Amino acid sequence: MQIVNTKLIVPLVGIVLVSLLSGCTDYKKKYDYLNVEHQNLKGLYDNKVADNQLLADRISQDQQTIDELRRQIEQLNKSPAEATGFRDGEVIFDPAAGTITVRLPDTILFDSGKAVLKNTTIAELDRTLAVLKQKYAGKEIDVVGHTDADPIKKSPWKDNWELSAQRALAVARYLTDHGIPEKSTQASGCGAFRPIASNSSAAGKAKNRRVEIVVYMRRSPAATASNS
Repeated sequence: MQIVNTKLIVPLVGIVLVSLLSGCTDYKKKYDYLNVEHQNLKGLYDNKVADNQLLADRISQDQQTIDELRRQIEQLNKSPAEATGFRDGEVIFDPAAGTITVRLPDTILFDSGKAVLKNTTIAELDRTLAVLKQKYAGKEIDVVGHTDADPIKKSPWKDNWELSAQRALAVARYLTDHGIPEKSTQASGCGAFRPIASNSSAAGKAKNRRVEIVVYMRRSPAATASNS
C-alpha cells in the first residue's frame, strides 16, 4: 500500500495555482498590448485611406481646371492670357505638363546687368501677383531667370548663370513678401542655356532676357501632404 505525503500536496497545489494565475496575467498583458497595437494600426490605415481619397479629389479638381482652360483656348478661341487671367507678358499654357508660364521681359523688371527690381512696386508684377493670389492660391510656383548669351561685363556677377539666379530670387522674394507662401515658391537661374530665340540678333537677345513665373496646376503628392 502506497502512502501519500499530504504535507507535500498543499505546497504543490499552491505552486500550480500561482503559476496558472501568473500565466493568465501574462496573457492578459499580451492581449492588451496586441489590442492597442491593432487599434493604432487601424487608425493609421484609416488615416491613409482618407489622405489618399483627399489626394485623389484634389488631383481630379486640378485636372478639371486644366481641361476647362484647354476648352476655353481650343473651343472658345480665347488666348492663353484671356483663359488664365494673366494679362502681362507672354503667357504659355501647357495642358500636358499642367503648367502656366508667364514670361516677363527683363526690361520691365531690371536695369541692365542688375538684379534689383527697378521700383518698390512694379505694375506688371503686381497684376501677375494679384492673379496668382485670386485664381491660383496654393499652387506650386517656380520663378526662373534667363539671360542672353553675351558675356557679363562690368558687373558684380561671376557669369550670366549667377545673374539669372539672383534675378529669379529677387522676383520670388517680391512674391513671397506680398502674400505668396514661401513653402510653395522656389527660384532658379538658367543663364543663357534655355534660349527661346536666336542670340544672333538684338531682338532675339531681348526675348531671351526674361523671368518666367511657372504655375503648376497639378499638385504634387509632397505638396499636398505639406498643405494638408
